[in-house]
Amino acid sequence: MPLALLALAISAFAIGTTEFVPTGLLPEIAAEFGVDIPAAGLLISGYALGVFVGAPLLTAAATPLRRKPVLLALLALFVIGNIGSALAPDYGLMMVSRIVASLCHGAFFGVGSVVAAGLVAPNRRAAAIAAMFTGLTVSNVLGVPLGTLLGQSFGWRSTFWVVAALGVVGALGVLALVPDNPADPAANLRAELSAFRRPQVWLALGMTALGFGGVFASFTYVAPLMVDVAGFPSSALTWLVLLFGAGLVVGNIVGARIADRALMPSIIGTIGALAVVLALFTVTVHSPIPAAITLFLVGASAFATVPGLQARVLDAAGTAGTMASAANIGAFNLGNAVGAWLGGVVIDAGFGFPAANAVGAAMAAAGLAVAIAAVTLDRRRTPVTV
Repeated sequence: MPLALLALAISAFAIGTTEFVPTGLLPEIAAEFGVDIPAAGLLISGYALGVFVGAPLLTAAATPLRRKPVLLALLALFVIGNIGSALAPDYGLMMVSRIVASLCHGAFFGVGSVVAAGLVAPNRRAAAIAAMFTGLTVSNVLGVPLGTLLGQSFGWRSTFWVVAALGVVGALGVLALVPDNPADPAANLRAELSAFRRPQVWLALGMTALGFGGVFASFTYVAPLMVDVAGFPSSALTWLVLLFGAGLVVGNIVGARIADRALMPSIIGTIGALAVVLALFTVTVHSPIPAAITLFLVGASAFATVPGLQARVLDAAGTAGTMASAANIGAFNLGNAVGAWLGGVVIDAGFGFPAANAVGAAMAAAGLAVAIAAVTLDRRRTPVTV
């Protein structure tokens, strides 16, 4: 794999840390701002919605530009947003800062996925994308658990200061390692938007939003699920989030390998597995050891879907892949936002924290149905030869 993928992975590590780290700090954030846990969970939904909106807008603005300066500008926006989070005096400004940081997310991963895929042979595209997303998975193995520990020890604001510093490190990596290739003279907004006339692009976005979105209906509330329901002490959250992150790493590796061999079958298999595991989590969450094992499996099945889903939208978009790639990152985060919100709805309605897992399973099942519909459409359009 090209060394430039390391720079993308470093940046993904910083971005992934800020996206996921509030899940382990919701009680502390809620207590300081005087809101309840579901309201604090909306800081994750707000970030995800910022990604959904920012991904297509910023990518559209960046279409005719060289990709390396675009990546650097996006990381600068990320650093500013995280400094704002560290300094936020109230809930409203915290939400604004989270949204500012989120605006870089979709465009960075969208442009970065295209850069990563362009660095390798076509049959290695999913593996190259997975290499970049390794930074996102490692952020859950190291960044989020350590950020949780740091926030619990020195206050949650210290975590966002460190995340801002990680953004600076990521920018230096991009500056040093990513080649500054000239802009594609054929790239223009009209050509990029033409991808959205293809039904398979929309189906790919749908399976991403629904299939992966179910994860956050559950994981947003990992702190109360594992402490209040499973019975772990709050001090165990660091290693529990680490366990979830280890599952992400395993899933990312396995998902990339099977996606490069058989793309749509791998997507159907991984989304189906995610739906089953989330449904199982509604039962196992009531006992510590089964809950911990299932949390690992949620992480593994969740990120096993990512390389295939990102490769699918690139395949469906053809040569106009930059906007579609960014839109797919937006779809990931739209699903995250809706999942986190729906999880909060069922909790507020009095169904208890385990009900969020059932919501996640239902969303993943809906994503599976969309994936099956995409395969069916492909078969109808493919002539049968004898």
